[in-house]
Amino acid sequence: MSDLREAAMTSKAWPFEEARRLLKRYEKAPPEKGYVLFETGYGPSGLPHIGTFGEVLRTTMIRRAFEAISDIPTRLICFSDDMDGMRKIPGNVPNQDRLKEDIQKPLTSVYDPFEEFESFGHHNNAMLRRFLDTFGFEYEFYSATEFYKSGQFDEVLKRAVDKYDDVMKVMLKSLRDERAATYSIFLPIHPETGRVLYVPMKSVNKDDYTITFDDEDGKEWTLPVTGGNVKLQWKPDFGARWAALAVDFEMYGKDHSTNTPIYDRICEILGGKKPEHFTYELFLDDKGQKISKSSGNGISIDEWLSYASTESLSYFMFQKPKTAKRLYFDVIPRAMDEYHQQLRAYPDQTIEQQVANPVFHIHNGDVPASDMVVPFSMLLNLASVSGAEDKEALWGFIRRYAPEASPEANPQMDQAAGYAVRYYNDFVKPEKVFRAPTELEREALIELRDALKTWDGPVDDEALQSAVYAAGRDRFDPLRDWFKALYEVLLGASQGPRFGGFIALYGIEETVALIDKGLAGELLSDAA
Repeated sequence: MSDLREAAMTSKAWPFEEARRLLKRYEKAPPEKGYVLFETGYGPSGLPHIGTFGEVLRTTMIRRAFEAISDIPTRLICFSDDMDGMRKIPGNVPNQDRLKEDIQKPLTSVYDPFEEFESFGHHNNAMLRRFLDTFGFEYEFYSATEFYKSGQFDEVLKRAVDKYDDVMKVMLKSLRDERAATYSIFLPIHPETGRVLYVPMKSVNKDDYTITFDDEDGKEWTLPVTGGNVKLQWKPDFGARWAALAVDFEMYGKDHSTNTPIYDRICEILGGKKPEHFTYELFLDDKGQKISKSSGNGISIDEWLSYASTESLSYFMFQKPKTAKRLYFDVIPRAMDEYHQQLRAYPDQTIEQQVANPVFHIHNGDVPASDMVVPFSMLLNLASVSGAEDKEALWGFIRRYAPEASPEANPQMDQAAGYAVRYYNDFVKPEKVFRAPTELEREALIELRDALKTWDGPVDDEALQSAVYAAGRDRFDPLRDWFKALYEVLLGASQGPRFGGFIALYGIEETVALIDKGLAGELLSDAA
């Protein structure tokens, strides 16, 4: 056994824990189909949001962890439920009035409000694939519309007819009496209007695999369940899909967790083996509300990638998947810095530590070196005090701080400098609030300024940090009040960088001038 496989078999990193659990599924014999099948599901009722990306990323991390401990081949399917009827119109798309005409039609029959694709479902599927391709995921894309219409789902639909009473018994237990009275697992597609109908069945016919029902106008119809004439309600559809594809693993959000026994039992009734599951906590927006496709709250993938690297987003998604997390713009700087901290730590770690490091899972073991000579949060503060309008202005400071650095030799650093300027102008600058120093703070600032004026020590982070400590040590208890004052008076923020490092980067003379402006109240007038 290789050192990597041995470390992976005992690692407490959640992808390896899930992979080992999945491997137990085939400890007696490998899968008859010849591979382990991972699946993620997507409902294209609205524009794909960042939670959808997170689901594919996390599933991919478990898939790669599985491949590290097993020689069984794997596949990953991204399944789009694009045959679902459009129940409501998303609030974040154009041409709302035109969309009203297509309410309750399958999403692949709904007008594309962006007028780019043949349907709204096709548009959202294309967006999802573009997002996933940006991150280099290896996956196969499945469309429910194609799956139903091509006949790939016919056999499991016939089994659903044969086992109709058993499946209905599972579903009826979970429904209120009013809903149960008219419920059917089958949703016919109206032959004339093309709409998905929620109507009771008059009969489910095992002899020819058809259903008979009255439409909303009272007209009776009989349709075959095969060939895309009928789809399953979403809960039975989950279990039926697992049975039809022989899915081995699927993860989903906490909001699905109460339905897991229903999905599993229906899968078994229809002749399948229930897959392994992983339930993750939901993402919340800045107000603590669940992010959703229809409301468009939270951050989109494109928005995150406007301000930070793809790897920083992957790092954020790796962290504590079973803990609810706020997913808003203010989490980006920390994710950037922590990702690079983990990159720098990786080469000196043992194999056991490496397989627990998030960057191992982000890069599938092929971990690059970090060329970030300045933390992202420091770049934000540098952009703030220098008023940088482009990354070239930041490079003037970076080169002085680290003469060997350059955009060519440090591409991650160069990219981060551009992100920092954009992030500063869009988020930090509008929120900056400077204040005047108190008398005690003024004394400390003057001492620090005077020490810097006559500085003849090394221009490095540690030496300058000692000077910062010296100016505040005897005046502030706790000492963090001194650093808070520095941030609020000089940077217009409630928190900030390690100040010695900031001085080394920004420059001693420039910091002296900044302190003088803070003492004179000029930063207050600049902010105004």
